[in-house]
Amino acid sequence: MATTLPARYYRQSAYGAAQAQVQRPGPDVRDDYESGLVSLVTKNPYESNPGWYTETVPSNRMALSLRSGIHSEIAWSLDRLCRLCHNEQFLLRSIPGLIDGLFEWPEWYISEGYKAISNDNNLFSPSPEHVRQCRFALESLFVLRNSALNDSNAWEICNHSHTLPLVLNALHNLDPEHDENMEFLLYCMDLIPMIATRLQLNAINPNPLPPLLRIISRTKDRGLIIAVLTILCLIFSNHANSSALSPTSPALTASIRYLPLLIDKPLLDACLNYLYAHITHMSMARAFLLHPEMPSVLKLLVNVLLAEQPALEEKVTVDITGTVQTVPSTHLSSRNHELTKEELDSLLELPEPQRCYDWMKTMFVAKPDGVVTQVDFWNLYKDIFTPYIDKYPLLVASDVIKNVNAVFPSAQAMVLQDPVQRFVVQGVDRRKDLVTERFRCLWDRSQCLAPPFASASELYDHVLQHLVDGDAQELPCLWGPCSKISPLRSDLQLHVLTHLSSTQLPAKHPSQSDTITLSAGDSHFPIDTPTLRTPPPPRSTVITYEKPGSDPSSTSLTALLVLRLLFRTSFASADAAPRADADHFGFPGMIEDTEEHESEDVRDETSEQEPESERRGRKAFVGIRHLLENVKIKDEALMGWVTEMIDAGGSGPI
Repeated sequence: MATTLPARYYRQSAYGAAQAQVQRPGPDVRDDYESGLVSLVTKNPYESNPGWYTETVPSNRMALSLRSGIHSEIAWSLDRLCRLCHNEQFLLRSIPGLIDGLFEWPEWYISEGYKAISNDNNLFSPSPEHVRQCRFALESLFVLRNSALNDSNAWEICNHSHTLPLVLNALHNLDPEHDENMEFLLYCMDLIPMIATRLQLNAINPNPLPPLLRIISRTKDRGLIIAVLTILCLIFSNHANSSALSPTSPALTASIRYLPLLIDKPLLDACLNYLYAHITHMSMARAFLLHPEMPSVLKLLVNVLLAEQPALEEKVTVDITGTVQTVPSTHLSSRNHELTKEELDSLLELPEPQRCYDWMKTMFVAKPDGVVTQVDFWNLYKDIFTPYIDKYPLLVASDVIKNVNAVFPSAQAMVLQDPVQRFVVQGVDRRKDLVTERFRCLWDRSQCLAPPFASASELYDHVLQHLVDGDAQELPCLWGPCSKISPLRSDLQLHVLTHLSSTQLPAKHPSQSDTITLSAGDSHFPIDTPTLRTPPPPRSTVITYEKPGSDPSSTSLTALLVLRLLFRTSFASADAAPRADADHFGFPGMIEDTEEHESEDVRDETSEQEPESERRGRKAFVGIRHLLENVKIKDEALMGWVTEMIDAGGSGPI
């Protein structure tokens, strides 16, 4: 609500003018500046009293001047009041009779003054007397309108008997197409929010709705459009006035027409507020789904959310990876290390005890909890070097056992007092070699006890031994679950090659892992039917997204609420529809029409059109799904509304 003065008229005495030239560059606009000037000129002690014209007595100078009928006095009083209404301490009730005097000139204008305004004014100027009186009416209304910013003054104006008749007569009598009436109408409309609770259309006369709808359908003035839409929003927020709503209301047409003006925030806010007040009533929401502009309105509402969407400032990372079970892609087994020919040849050339030391380093490793019996230790040494005793003499058993401490300081020979006494070497263990299961024999239905082989050729030679043992006429393939039967041994020998793994592993991408992900914790690998196994969960599932750093504006929240109400109406008979509840996250919910507020004709018409309206509504929400996917809202509850509309738009019936 603007608080600028409509006109400024300053009066200075000769002395005051001279002082202004010397002491200050402009006029002093303090409330009591005239009292000081007058006291300097007249030496009147009464007039030197600060605030002498704001005394709270029935004989107050401003109240008496306002109702004196003397134009110069009226002009002086209104000039003072236009200044005082800026002050929060200014109270209308503190000056008896002042509020009654402020209504006199506006009432004169709506009953007599406006009649002198005609198209002839474009050719002939109105009389100075009439211009002065119109200015008095406008300034009086200006004082009332600005004073209403104070709650106490708003209460006085709301309960005054002249306020409602003044507003209603102004709406009916004044033609908004005349520029002379424009400002007066705007000031009158600024008084309507104070009396909004008293505007029950079926209980007041004359009805303010027809002139308001006439204004909104004709005017191109931005200020009037915003004012009328705001007033209609207040009127229809009262559920008792819902019967006056119409699916073809000029206010609805105007709010849709001006909705694309996203850069004009006040006008956009007025349009959104009226749309919400209109579709809050269930019958109007259903009828709006049949409006030809409904799909475009939905797109505009989403564009409002996108246009006012705060910058994405906060980066959120959510790890939803579950428990992942993996096994090596190549199954390895361990077996005791056996001396190779090269290792044996290098050991035989060494003298004792160095040969014994190097042999221990090759065949054993230090292990704190490892245990090897002394008999096994000696037998292993003896079995390896006995064939060469003629050329390379052996150590005795006691020397071999003693040499363990020289190679493995942490190991020691000891006697374990078990039920059977055992002589062991503790702190060492056999060295292990990892052998791939790729070259393991699966003959006899995977029951072959042979250890894994080092190469495919060794495995093939071993399998041929199984084939030699067989003497049946028809030779079955006993490799794993294979059911091949061959009449010739040569054919079976060729067939066995299909079961053997290649010596060279297939090339893998550098990013490919060496492990295999299992479908569940109790799964095993390998399996007989790998192509039929349940797909495993992803190894790493990290969702990274950005969300706004601040909450959306009030305009965006209104647009989201309008979308929410239309969504609920469109999916009312679908499973995806949100159920009516008492908690609307701080927003009022949709008003369910009852029989006392909805006529029989409207209900019959609505019931016939309901399936078609819902079908069109669902189709429209499917059309805006790609736009809704770009909407980001910080509040999780409100973002849940958007997500719900996206999900329903992607899977709901059309």
